[in-house]
Amino acid sequence: MTDGDVTAVAGKAIWITLQVGGPILIVGLIVGLVVSIFQAVTQIQEQTLVFIPKIIAIVAVLAVAGPWMLNVMVTYTEGMLRDIPSIVAKG
Repeated sequence: MTDGDVTAVAGKAIWITLQVGGPILIVGLIVGLVVSIFQAVTQIQEQTLVFIPKIIAIVAVLAVAGPWMLNVMVTYTEGMLRDIPSIVAKG
């Protein structure tokens, strides 16, 4: 296994992680920002107010994008398991 192989595998793993985790993180960030602006405008300083909308939004994203996320992860895992012999044989 060469340095290029390690870099390619690590780069692909990072890219898959960003693809799968990105939508959840972005929705959580947007909901948190909206609730924070609402709290600032209404001067409500309740720290627990942010959690319920975030949880609902994240569950909604998982319900909508969950099958796609699972497909991406399964495809990546199958590809990695299939490529292990060829990657190891190079070294």
